[in-house]
Amino acid sequence: MKNLFDLYFVDTAVQDIKTNSKEVGQNDLFACTKGINVDRHNYIDEAIDNGAKFLVVSKGKGYKVPYVKVKNVAKEIINISKYLYNNAKNINLIAVTGTDGKTTTASIIKDMLGQDLCGYIGTNGITGKYIKANSNNTTPSIEVIYKYLNKFYEEGLKYASIEASSEGMLYNRMESLSFKIAILTNFTEDHLNVHKNLNNYLKCKRKVFSKLDKDGTAILNRDDPFYFKFRKSCKAKVITYGKNKKSTLQILNYEENYRMTKITYLYNKKKYYIESPLLGEFNVYNLSAAICALISLGYKFQDIRKKVLNIKNPMGRCEFLDYKTNYKILIDYAHTENGIRNILTYLQSIKKNKIITVVGSAGGREKEKRKGMGKYAQSLSDIVIYTMDDPRYENVLDIINDLKDTSKQNYLIEPNRSIAIKKALDMAKEDDIIAILGKGRDNYMAINDQKIFYSDILVLDDYFKKINKK
Repeated sequence: MKNLFDLYFVDTAVQDIKTNSKEVGQNDLFACTKGINVDRHNYIDEAIDNGAKFLVVSKGKGYKVPYVKVKNVAKEIINISKYLYNNAKNINLIAVTGTDGKTTTASIIKDMLGQDLCGYIGTNGITGKYIKANSNNTTPSIEVIYKYLNKFYEEGLKYASIEASSEGMLYNRMESLSFKIAILTNFTEDHLNVHKNLNNYLKCKRKVFSKLDKDGTAILNRDDPFYFKFRKSCKAKVITYGKNKKSTLQILNYEENYRMTKITYLYNKKKYYIESPLLGEFNVYNLSAAICALISLGYKFQDIRKKVLNIKNPMGRCEFLDYKTNYKILIDYAHTENGIRNILTYLQSIKKNKIITVVGSAGGREKEKRKGMGKYAQSLSDIVIYTMDDPRYENVLDIINDLKDTSKQNYLIEPNRSIAIKKALDMAKEDDIIAILGKGRDNYMAINDQKIFYSDILVLDDYFKKINKK
């Protein structure tokens, strides 16, 4: 195959690999993968019209541009990516997996190592030294990962902090990669609409640790109930973090306020004190995992303490917004039982008056988690406004019925999310906290099979613009 690539790639000056015909540009290679509902062979003409100069197919012949015919296009993409983006192999990968906290932990690592050393690939897109790009998935397709790892190398970077989602592992988006470090944030029930059962979900998460380099390091949450199951997956060196006394990095205690968290650690029988700009116990754990990553890379604790000051709170995650009000407004992506419990438990620890929560649940996902989501929302809030959150093909009121805890009367129902947010703002009093959960900084609402433009931030901006004009 390599000789074929040498011959055609030079002749056609292939620049990039695409599997979506609409995204094809001049001199791109179009790979005709097959999915459950789509066969890219049906879009070859469109790809050629858009500029494709080379095809990888598994059927047909006599195409208008050079092509190669292979048995499995999806598998061949890996070989092509390795060939076309040859320098990707020189980037050391730090993979972060878990039900919650992947984005924050991966972002913390990127911030602490610095933009001159480390890139990021995940939910918040792709960031290098100068590169900024969007990503359609938490873990992008393998050719996209290789492309940007290659660019990271060209920028002089040494590491990439990358989110390893369970779906990414299930659909082989990281199949040919190996990791220098693999991190577990936590493991709770989620994504069962895709994985069907907890064991399948666990299997995909554990697979991340089987892909560690021989001299790599696994970093595990010692307090997680599934710790021992993940421990069995690790043949490389293991270091741990948590409150458990057996943790490599032990969390002794922490104090938090609206602006920062002071944490006391025990490491190598010595106490260390760190001031973190991140808020909430869940972020104490996320930071601890990131600190373990830097320890495994050889950084001294004294240096790590300084690097914590470089951390920026990831957009849309435990993000307080400043609209000059006498109450606080927070947005967060929390959309699981654990995520909702974590963020609202933190708000309970700092609240001075009421917590008003705006929350929904995504359609087309496992319904089993909704009861728990509603239970935590209502038990940890004074008022809950149930609304839409990416309903897809489900009826919003049906989703809300799955969420609401009828044993308590502290909830309202408003299917329109914009109106729900405005209702929360209208009822807020001094020292209240409004928690708008689920969408974070997303700029769409998934309705049926469409992504309709929508933003919680723009709803808030619009509300306060109208208030200020009065």
